[in-house]
Amino acid sequence: MKKLYVGNLAFGTTSDDLATLCGEFGEVAKSQVVTDRETGQSRGFAFVEMNSGGDTAIQQLNAREFQGRTLTVNEAKPREDRPRTGGGYGGHNNR
Repeated sequence: MKKLYVGNLAFGTTSDDLATLCGEFGEVAKSQVVTDRETGQSRGFAFVEMNSGGDTAIQQLNAREFQGRTLTVNEAKPREDRPRTGGGYGGHNNR
């Protein structure tokens, strides 16, 4: 199992679009476009878990144009525990 980071996505790209794209290179277990919690809008990146073909997908898709954008594709790094900033107020300036 390999987890891929896919960045610089067009904001209209769906998880299904990515599953189809990556499925050209192997078996996709899961694809998820990351969205903003408040607006539901795409944040322009996604994660794709592949049962097979992950290395090939990275090689073939990194710097490839998809839906008018040049993709950044690499192996996803484990998320580091990092402190939240903004004191629990969502980072907004409270005046």
